[in-house]
Amino acid sequence: MKKHLFFLLFLPLFFSCKKDKTTYNPTPYNLEIPSHFPQMNIPADNPMTVEGVELGRYLFYEKRLSGDNNMACASCHMPATAFSDSAKYSVGIDGIQGTRNAMALINLGWDDFFFWDGRESSLEKQILDPVINPIEMHESWKNAMVELQSDLLYRNRFFRAFGTADFDSTHAAKAIAQFIRTLISGGSKFDVMYKIENNLPLNASEQLVLIDAEEWAGYDLFKSLNGADCFHCHNGPMMRIKKFSNNGLDFTFTDLGRGGINLNPNDHGKFKVPTLRNIALSAPYMHDGRFQNLDQVIEHYSSGIHISSTIDPKIEFAGQGGVQLDAQEKYLLKRFLLTLTDTEFINNPKFKDPN
Repeated sequence: MKKHLFFLLFLPLFFSCKKDKTTYNPTPYNLEIPSHFPQMNIPADNPMTVEGVELGRYLFYEKRLSGDNNMACASCHMPATAFSDSAKYSVGIDGIQGTRNAMALINLGWDDFFFWDGRESSLEKQILDPVINPIEMHESWKNAMVELQSDLLYRNRFFRAFGTADFDSTHAAKAIAQFIRTLISGGSKFDVMYKIENNLPLNASEQLVLIDAEEWAGYDLFKSLNGADCFHCHNGPMMRIKKFSNNGLDFTFTDLGRGGINLNPNDHGKFKVPTLRNIALSAPYMHDGRFQNLDQVIEHYSSGIHISSTIDPKIEFAGQGGVQLDAQEKYLLKRFLLTLTDTEFINNPKFKDPN
């Protein structure tokens, strides 16, 4: 009788302890990479798993990572704006504006440096900064993790993803990095044009895409040295090159960009070259959000170039103030830039708030 009584007394305790236990058997994540993209280099210490991506998605939208529990990564990187911010400068939890425009999070799995000034060399490192930045989320990772430790759902999610319920900022950053690596945009009208141009096979849906003469003319203008001359910095399926550039925004610099990180005067005023994918959705433009629309961007390269000592030598038209496009050429160039919009990307339910 005593044995049965002992068992009955401890049965509730047994089940309460089992509640937050789950199985650690991570499932490899099948990353869907467009056929015309190169393979993505995944860090050996952070392999992609279904459980890791799921956790990262929850954390990307988790407001408890901020000091006042009112701001998440997604607050400044929203799907509708290609995971960028429609504000010139994002505003942190204390009402303080940032000093640079929030970059779009597109195809970052192929990038080698992060932030406008390239100060971080991996997604995992980049993710740690906004949480502790006093003008952004203004929280400590320790406090944020303590708060999530009290949540049974998060304990289970972290265990399924990493085999531990004793998680920290490293685990959180790895999970968010996994999710961000799934933010792949490769389904725009431009991608069909790129495949046709390079004699690559089209799938069934791509074969139905109609591309008009003006869009092709805009693409030719985009690639022409004697036209808009955009291709030096924006080319290939990624629509960017891996470098920092001074694209003639200013004569002098209040923001040194890359030069403020490596302290090299030759890099003053240089910033990371961004992708042009989904460019129509990610206004405002440039590192400081100075241009409100594509027309202003086109006008800058047409007639608004400012020469300085570090201007990119590939901007061969700088001496004449720009490429001097006429009204029709500006129109055609804009028509092409609109082909870079990937509606499947911004509407993908796998990227939306899971809550």
